[in-house]
Amino acid sequence: MKKYNYILPQKSDLHQIKVSDINFQLPDLKNISESKAITIAKWLMSWIDSDRNIQPNFLLPSKPELAYLLGVSIGTIQNALRYIEDFGYVESKQCIGTIIRDRSKKENSIRKLTSKREIAISAIKKYIIENKFEIGQTLPSSRNISSHIGCSANTTRLALEYLSTVNILEHKFKNSNENGWIVKSIDFSLDDIAEENISLVKKVEKDLKDYITENLKTGDRLPAHEALSKQLSVSIKTIHDALKILIDEGILLARRGRYGTTVVKMPDDKNIPIKKETSIFAPAPDTAFYYYEKTQNHIKKLIAENYEIGSKLPSIIELSKQLDLSPNTIRKAFHNLAKEGYLAFSRGRYGGTFVIDIPETDEQAFKWLAVNPKYAEVYNKN
Repeated sequence: MKKYNYILPQKSDLHQIKVSDINFQLPDLKNISESKAITIAKWLMSWIDSDRNIQPNFLLPSKPELAYLLGVSIGTIQNALRYIEDFGYVESKQCIGTIIRDRSKKENSIRKLTSKREIAISAIKKYIIENKFEIGQTLPSSRNISSHIGCSANTTRLALEYLSTVNILEHKFKNSNENGWIVKSIDFSLDDIAEENISLVKKVEKDLKDYITENLKTGDRLPAHEALSKQLSVSIKTIHDALKILIDEGILLARRGRYGTTVVKMPDDKNIPIKKETSIFAPAPDTAFYYYEKTQNHIKKLIAENYEIGSKLPSIIELSKQLDLSPNTIRKAFHNLAKEGYLAFSRGRYGGTFVIDIPETDEQAFKWLAVNPKYAEVYNKN
């Protein structure tokens, strides 16, 4: 599989620059001919260039802190950071912050989700091609374009400003506004646009297919989500979303417990059906359902044998320790029993979980297995 030079940053490992560390004259935002965001962006670039203490992979102060320092809105700071990101000074990452980029490297070091602005950039390029605009022609107003591409006016304006920084567009006036955008270059195609607009999840989906093709065979188990996350330099959530697509396509089978996620069909096998023996295992959501039902029936029996109407049950934490189950499993069982009319919740000093009806315990609980009941019946007959 392709080797990635991306990093997966952990906020706790990064040095955060404090506002008090900024020893650089603040910008004058009163007598300016450009927008505040552009003025602040140029000030940030000058500060980063001049301060020798700033190193790659340092975190900038948070947006609220910068907004308070400069006396502007957080939205203005956001727009300024997007501007300097276009010039390669920083990279932004959800749940991490804005990271100083090593500009000696041509490629970004962080794999990121496709932003609304990036989607708008691709949509504007497509709009230019489909409407056959030529170099030198003036585009409609940004509001008109935003209605055509289905993006907000602010996102569209940010996309237009980016296209100006890469010399695809230019503006008639010194201070960019809603009108006056002129086509400067049409050196791009619909194929390029389609490639740009692929979401991170779709890219990781392709990477996982390549990994399976090169390293695994039918019946092999995939590495854990955490291991894949480190290898592909994306979050565990992105790995989870990409794997779900492969499960829906019938390439992978997810099973609970030690069985993990298994390859049941190679990505390039278009017409090979899943073998019957692999479907003996119930899908993970189904086995989860049996597990919760088993827990609920156990609590029903506990209530019938040990409690009366009006009695207060032990806390979720106490029951989770007593039954050796996770608090989340107990919580879900409590909520389901409340829906069935056996329990009620009360808040406050004397609150808790109270019995309001005694359940019948004649019904037999599912014996929880990692096996699909339909096929279990067949195998039992044999």
